Amino acid sequence: MTDATKSPSAADSRDMADLLARAADGERITPEEALLLYTDAPFHALGEAADAHRRRRYPDNIVTYLIDRNINYTNVCVTACKFCAFYRAPKHAEGWSHDLDEVLRRCSEAVDLGATQVMLQGGHHPEYGVEYYEELFSAVKKAYPELVIHSIGPSEIDHMARVSNVDIDEAIRRIKVAGLDSIAGAGAEMLPERPRKALAPLKESGERWLEIMEQAHNQGLRSTATMMMGTGETAAERIEHLRMIRDVHDKTGGFRSFIPWTYQPENNKLKGRTQATVIEYLRLIAVARVFFNDIAHLQSSWLTTGKAAGQLSMHMGVDDLGSIMLEENVISSAGAKHRSRLSELIDLIRSADRIPAQRNTTYERLAVHWTPEDDPQDDRVRSHVSSIVDLPIVEKQAAQAEKKPVEK
Repeated sequence: MTDATKSPSAADSRDMADLLARAADGERITPEEALLLYTDAPFHALGEAADAHRRRRYPDNIVTYLIDRNINYTNVCVTACKFCAFYRAPKHAEGWSHDLDEVLRRCSEAVDLGATQVMLQGGHHPEYGVEYYEELFSAVKKAYPELVIHSIGPSEIDHMARVSNVDIDEAIRRIKVAGLDSIAGAGAEMLPERPRKALAPLKESGERWLEIMEQAHNQGLRSTATMMMGTGETAAERIEHLRMIRDVHDKTGGFRSFIPWTYQPENNKLKGRTQATVIEYLRLIAVARVFFNDIAHLQSSWLTTGKAAGQLSMHMGVDDLGSIMLEENVISSAGAKHRSRLSELIDLIRSADRIPAQRNTTYERLAVHWTPEDDPQDDRVRSHVSSIVDLPIVEKQAAQAEKKPVEK
């Protein structure tokens, strides 16, 4: 059969195989090609291409994890995002703010449990300007210089600058001097205009979010990039989100990792009308690995997708399984019930035929667990050991999620 008489399906199959081969080899692919891979590539072939890309970058077969704590200083917020179950409007009876002593107490607990990073995040409080964050970051850095402050995001920076009536560059410079080491990818949600306006009409645009990230990168702060999927966005909008991030990284080289996660449907205004499937998530993970050929790390979100999906993601190009979050309130408020102990997270990595290693914020490997004999043994290190609610309630919820009885 000549080329001229081959069926379109055969030609399409050949073109897809060529595209997958180029992606596996680390060649740069276009957004149009990324969309084609996301919607049409055979699932296993897509995963194999992404994993081949990972192996070329990390031939030692190591998958990393982090020990950190998310400390939320307030749930008072003026943005009223429709997917958020955590925030309360100003003057709401359930609104709260932690004082500095409470934040430092939680930092102390994190250090005691081996955390190397804290993520200080909260709502867009109408009274919290740059001065508030200067005091917060400087106090944490003075008390616990060993902790990396990987915190806030462009949305908070935009808000604090407006409250203090300063420009973005000044706000970034001042909080960096105060102790901010790294910027979280918080607030990205969906960057394209249509879904972003539907989700968070009071927030800055996706272009503004990226502009602030670019300004931070230009001041020497590096960051992560995130994406929330499953709120009714199209496949094309998901890929456009990736394209927007890659364009900024091309200019700054400032994103150290990409972390997609899935919308959680409880206790928020969207009420779970649309959600991403595990297969959609895994396909996005694989496409992200081959599309972001210059962003070093890809982290999956077992917190939102579950530990089984987290383990599968390691066969779709992931080189980082995220953290044992000693505290997490925002996503949990919307129904994320997944919990893990350090030993369990390490076992997920090892049973996926990968070598586990603890890392820090910049992905420096602090301890490589080459054999099971190297594994740390500390049952205190588990996700969500503390929260804004009473510890017994947290333990009860975790036990119910795992269908285990609560110890008396």
